[in-house]
Amino acid sequence: MIRKEKYEELQAKMKALGIEEEDLEERFILGSGRGGQKLQKSSSCVQLKHVPTGLEVKCQKARGRELNRYYARKDLCEKLDQQINKEKSKKQQEIEKIRRQKKRRSRRSKEKMLEEKKRRSDVKELRKIPKNHSS
Repeated sequence: MIRKEKYEELQAKMKALGIEEEDLEERFILGSGRGGQKLQKSSSCVQLKHVPTGLEVKCQKARGRELNRYYARKDLCEKLDQQINKEKSKKQQEIEKIRRQKKRRSRRSKEKMLEEKKRRSDVKELRKIPKNHSS
């Protein structure tokens, strides 16, 4: 269940972006994906369309319809805000960061990294006490 403060905060954000409840087309559709029989039987997935802009959001984050309605509106606000301000949202920045991390290294940079590791290993090897050394 969504707390009243959070819902009011969302309403304020919607008002600031100029999203009216009358401009929204809301449909409830059958869920898909993992979740078992209950998921495929109940229409808890929310599809929201903002008619003036044509933006469409589909949400199935939670099991309940009310939670999904909240999350769909939140996602719609985020999407519209991103479109208006032309800046990348935190979510988009995180996605790009992960993409950069997963990107395969070039052969040259991989060789440089391995050379540096080898050099570091040699330095650490010099710190060890020799094996034939007895005290």
